[in-house]
Amino acid sequence: MQKTKKGNDGFSLFELIIAMTLTIVVMGIASVLLAQALNIRTRTNANLDALADVQRALNIMSREIGNAGFDMTGNGIVDGDTGTDSSGNSMIRLRSNANKFDESVSSSARTGIGVVGEDAGEDIKYFIYKTSNTNLLARYDEYAAAGGNSTVLANRLDSLHIHYYAEKVSYSATGCDVTAPSTEVTPSAAKYLVIAVCVHLDQVGAPGTSGYQPEKNVLLASDVALRNSNLPDY
Repeated sequence: MQKTKKGNDGFSLFELIIAMTLTIVVMGIASVLLAQALNIRTRTNANLDALADVQRALNIMSREIGNAGFDMTGNGIVDGDTGTDSSGNSMIRLRSNANKFDESVSSSARTGIGVVGEDAGEDIKYFIYKTSNTNLLARYDEYAAAGGNSTVLANRLDSLHIHYYAEKVSYSATGCDVTAPSTEVTPSAAKYLVIAVCVHLDQVGAPGTSGYQPEKNVLLASDVALRNSNLPDY
């Protein structure tokens, strides 16, 4: 009697086609989901980088503005080069004789401002520089090098607003700016500043999908006390 072998026939052509089709469909879905996840991660990282850059720039601005006016009469802010540009963004110029007691520099640098190289960081201007698709926060240092030196501190800004007050104030956020009940004073008369920077964050993902984040503006604010504004009175 001839015995029949079972279980060794393998897949039929039809079964193989179905298995391959299911595999392709599953791999396609997985590839789409992976691509979406990578795209969301890339855009999220870009938004986080933009916020981190602006936060670092705001810290630098706050520190240097707070030190303005050292060894000078007044608070060190120059009215003529401080105000609002044609787009409504703030710009500010500040001066200080920071190396007054630094014996490693020349006597001219210690007694005044104007020595190229030695007086770097003593005559600074912050302003918004507009490009074709974004706003850059720039820092210009008059005496860092011959002819001055410009540095970009942050990009993807929506706006920069600086408010000047005679004393500390409480304020509230309003869109991409802040408001306070106190009346503002001229920059050279200020003893307290509020810097408001608005950052535009791009949309992440698509509406209705996992990880979706709509585009939005994030307001960052910094309070700065001009610590040298009262020194001439003491």
